[in-house]
Amino acid sequence: MSAVSDLLTDYQHVIDDLRLVTGDNGAFEVVVDGELVYSKHATGRHAEPGEVLEIFRSLVGPDIPVYADQ
Repeated sequence: MSAVSDLLTDYQHVIDDLRLVTGDNGAFEVVVDGELVYSKHATGRHAEPGEVLEIFRSLVGPDIPVYADQ
């Protein structure tokens, strides 16, 4: 899954818990450390490539470097 790979590649050093939650009618949510990052149910669509990563980046802020840049 691209969203998981993107998140773990760039932010494995700050993520303690990553969950993909599936449900009825194709529901799909990405939850990182207890915080909802993306919800297909809320948006009514699948995330675009890189979209979940960009949302997570905006949540952690610019002071958190990606893993490769440490």
